[in-house]
Amino acid sequence: MKTPGNKFLAFLVVAVFAAAIFGCDKLNLAQQKKPVAVAKAQPVIRKGTLIAKVNNIPITLEDLNQEVEVYNSMVKDKPEAKIATREQKINYLKNEMVRRALLYQQALDRGLERNEDIISTLEKNKMDLLVVELIRQEASKVEVSSKEIEDYYNTYKEQLKEPEERQVREIVVLTEPEAKEILIQLLQGGDFATLAKERSKSASAKDGGDLGFIKKGQKPEQFDALAFSDTLEVGKTSNIFKGPEGYYLLKLEAKRGGKQKPLSEMWDDIKRGLTFLKQEQKIEELLGKLSREAKIEIYEGEIK
Repeated sequence: MKTPGNKFLAFLVVAVFAAAIFGCDKLNLAQQKKPVAVAKAQPVIRKGTLIAKVNNIPITLEDLNQEVEVYNSMVKDKPEAKIATREQKINYLKNEMVRRALLYQQALDRGLERNEDIISTLEKNKMDLLVVELIRQEASKVEVSSKEIEDYYNTYKEQLKEPEERQVREIVVLTEPEAKEILIQLLQGGDFATLAKERSKSASAKDGGDLGFIKKGQKPEQFDALAFSDTLEVGKTSNIFKGPEGYYLLKLEAKRGGKQKPLSEMWDDIKRGLTFLKQEQKIEELLGKLSREAKIEIYEGEIK
């Protein structure tokens, strides 16, 4: 059985990656001088459960599982292409990892590790990996106390409420006298939806002025001030106000949301947020200290 997907996937990824970094013109091995000494693959010590050995290069079960996890994440939209069975794992080991180890050893035998572009790229990757590990270690030292979580919740309790949504109908007309006339009809028992269909100039007129459930901030400030007013009760009509399209009348049909979640429900979210903020602050403090102690020279004139 073949490995799911292209069985040369790993090889192609490596080839494309190399081409993108070095360019076809740079990595012309035929034009390079033959190295004086040939580097042989040295014995490698790896921790984990040994599942294969290619000359001096061991391959562990942990290596295989890690690669399979990455591969499956790349084809997550194609479940049929995922590596799911033991047989598929063995095929991946043979067709990808063992073959890659053979090519790696051959590359060392040819002295390709002496290529200046490869050396430069390896150093860049080494720097990136070490920076990531340093940040991980510094971030792991951060702790958030129960008191910090409680204080944050109490300070921002109002902002942590569920967003309130209101179902609102509107009538929009061009003049204030017309709006007053409609308001009188409403006060005398007129049906808001019917009047909206007959008199409103807004696009919502065809739906009886119904805007559905909206959140604060979706409409202009004057609109929100009345639509989300504490004094506007469900089933009631607002006062007349001037908006961007003319003169408005609103009716509140229903309300939902706006509840205050208890601290117990928000504990984990608040802890994650505070942890991230403290980690960010710790890294910034470290960078500030290192910057003050370092000699940094930037030659802006050389940037074209």
